[in-house]
Amino acid sequence: MIAQGLPVTEHEQHVARNTGKVILVGSGPGDPDLLTVKALRLLQQAEVVVHDRLVSDEIIALINPQAECFFVGKKAGHHCVPQSGINQLLVDLALQGKQVIRLKGGDPFIFGRGGEELEALLPFNIAFEVVPGITAASGCAAYAGIPLTHRDYTQGVQFITGHLKDDANQLNWPLLGQATHTLVFYMGLTQSSGIALNLIEHGMSADMPIAIVERGTSQRQRTLQGSLKDLGDLAAQAESPSLIIIGGVTQLASKLDWFSATLSDV
Repeated sequence: MIAQGLPVTEHEQHVARNTGKVILVGSGPGDPDLLTVKALRLLQQAEVVVHDRLVSDEIIALINPQAECFFVGKKAGHHCVPQSGINQLLVDLALQGKQVIRLKGGDPFIFGRGGEELEALLPFNIAFEVVPGITAASGCAAYAGIPLTHRDYTQGVQFITGHLKDDANQLNWPLLGQATHTLVFYMGLTQSSGIALNLIEHGMSADMPIAIVERGTSQRQRTLQGSLKDLGDLAAQAESPSLIIIGGVTQLASKLDWFSATLSDV
């Protein structure tokens, strides 16, 4: 990855020969059966794994027992390791010549800061690869019996982060309030009352059906349903990780929720 046409120093040649590799791997929303075949193979052969809080215990159990594991979990209001520290850890491990599996919940390129972490590798000429995973929106909705698109309800879906860096004004609320497609908010529990207020103020019906899918695809999955005006109250009953889905398609959960039936049989 050294630029062509520039002289290569002895140090750069040494680094290039001895530098390892970082592989971003999406672990999906939690059910280990939703791992890709490639992700499973990499975990079973792993030398070093750097993983997040949202990676399920069942998936952690699939990691090569000889692998060196680093937990860098984050949750709202508390970062076990700041993002800058995670970036530096990946660089340090790769520069030791190791192949590093950076294991993330969901998909690393959908609200997973995967792009930021890869950018941190570039100045050090560290090779990298991305193994996508099933993102929470599609995985949790599917297990809750909520089709994100349906010709009778909506022809589109939008993924939105509810974990805003500074304030809610980062979002285009007038556009979201007039949306005719499904809205999916990641990491939105703590901002749920504000999300509902802004959407209603900008034109969305207070009676718009909504659902919160808690711990989606896990054995503890739970779906809370109601109207947009009830979002704050419902969110107060839910625990992280949860996904907020707003739109008429959420009404189908009562008919299509196949996963809850399998849990009752366990």
